[in-house]
Amino acid sequence: MRMRPLVADTSIAVALTTVAVLLGQESAKQGWPELDVRGYVLVALVNVPIVARSRAPLTVLTVVYLAWIAYVTVGYWPVVNTFGPMLAVYTVASLKPPRVSLPCAALMSAVWIYAGAISEGATMASVTGQAIGFPLVIWRFGHVARRSAELARQLKREQDERARREVAEERGRIARELHDVVAHHMSVISVQAGLAKFVFTSDPATAHAALSTISGTSGEALEELRRMLRVLRAREEGDGAPDAPMPGLARLGEMVERVRAGGVAVELRVEGTPRQLAPGVELCAYRVVQEALTNVLRHARGAGALVELRYQPHHVTVSVTNDGEGVIPDRVGTGSGHGLIGMRERAKLYGGTISIGPRSEGGFAVRLTLPTSAQAASQGDDAT
Repeated sequence: MRMRPLVADTSIAVALTTVAVLLGQESAKQGWPELDVRGYVLVALVNVPIVARSRAPLTVLTVVYLAWIAYVTVGYWPVVNTFGPMLAVYTVASLKPPRVSLPCAALMSAVWIYAGAISEGATMASVTGQAIGFPLVIWRFGHVARRSAELARQLKREQDERARREVAEERGRIARELHDVVAHHMSVISVQAGLAKFVFTSDPATAHAALSTISGTSGEALEELRRMLRVLRAREEGDGAPDAPMPGLARLGEMVERVRAGGVAVELRVEGTPRQLAPGVELCAYRVVQEALTNVLRHARGAGALVELRYQPHHVTVSVTNDGEGVIPDRVGTGSGHGLIGMRERAKLYGGTISIGPRSEGGFAVRLTLPTSAQAASQGDDAT
């Protein structure tokens, strides 16, 4: 269980104080003076400051060691108050560089030797060995903890940077595809405008139809352009636009056949009345299905997959599910791969919702819902 630092440090300080008090009650049996009021006050001064060790490690160490030296000088049993000073050295070693923490470990050795020197019957050879060994081991544990924390932070920064880079690359790719969609719209507008001009006086009905097409197409083009500008990032070196038309929902059957030829049993179901949607919406749905089926090929080649396409009055829904058979565990990702990032970015771009994850009955599911009009998109939930 993860605890807040202050709560954890408070718990540790209470535990150390309790242990010191219990040990102090054994002092007389060990041949040392019993703890009196002054002794208990010094016990508290050695252990209670541990509460602030994470926020002010050097200050806490200074207070703890001054109280520890006073406790030892008075003549109480030194063992009673050793745990607080040990933890103070560990804390400094885990938070500060060696040039700061090593002198603190040396201070612990010095106080340990001082306690042995003023104690009657102490064997200095044993005391010296303890004064060298204990601080060295404690410092080493703290130093390793500090290095591990630094490596963890560095790994987190690298992962965040890689995720940002993948998102930027995916958005750039989406923007290039949207550029092709807008270019297609502009080509239609250009052709229809030329037709309307040519038949404006001789065939008013055809001219009117051409102008209606221009009106609808220009609205879609403006919407796609707005989306493209929203995701556009620093431009990479431009690749030539593909000559083939952008894929859409009408080509899902071809995709399913290709995947089926790759060894995956895929079924396509279509519900509702198919209709022409904005090219960008169709491209978004097509790419999500493509990525989901690609993941099935990579990670669960033996699984059976189902692609469902549902036309609704104001939305279109596509889902890809597999039964989980033949999954290759070593190839299953953690849910944050490049392809999944692309799915979420596309859904967010078009004001849709997407759910990606395992099913309770087994297998994996991807479900995307997209609004089919700008009005539906503005009323939709952008959460992905």
